[in-house]
Amino acid sequence: MSHKPRLPPGQRWITGFLVRTAEPMPEPFDPNSWTLTVDGEVENPHVFSYNEFRALPVTTQLSDFHCVETWSVPDNKWEGVQFKEIAKIVKPKPSATFVLFHAEHEYTSGIDLDVSMEEDVLLAWNRNDEPLRVEDGWPVRLVVPRLYAWKSVKWVRRISFLTEVVLGYWEQRGYHQGADPWLCQRFSNQ
Repeated sequence: MSHKPRLPPGQRWITGFLVRTAEPMPEPFDPNSWTLTVDGEVENPHVFSYNEFRALPVTTQLSDFHCVETWSVPDNKWEGVQFKEIAKIVKPKPSATFVLFHAEHEYTSGIDLDVSMEEDVLLAWNRNDEPLRVEDGWPVRLVVPRLYAWKSVKWVRRISFLTEVVLGYWEQRGYHQGADPWLCQRFSNQ
């Protein structure tokens, strides 16, 4: 059995996040009006209020973060809700195979449902015992440690369970749907 290295090929460690975003910063956060909509191929579509979302079981995990620009940040301590807790509530239908995450504005990115259900996939609000900065995704950011960071959508506002792959923002612009850093899946022509 082969063991993959901690640092994916072509990546280098850095000490802090570089701010990257494909869309404007969201409007100022208001916990009284913020919602998270979960819809699509589910038995129980649901709109979470901020208080309801924050009342879900909380998980803390340690993981590395890999950007497609070849930098990686080791040992990020994330706090949030495991994606699978959301799935327990909405109950994906057997037809659901893919999950599309929508940000505050037009940004989207999607991953296979089975990847979404992994233990370390979180909807996070803290990093290293501090609330996320707005530019890093406050109030809620998806964290998918096994994929390049463009899959870890900032400012998540909607989650759609789907029957087929839908290309997200960067995938429509030539990025690889797989986004596996250990396979160097940066661009769709690789």
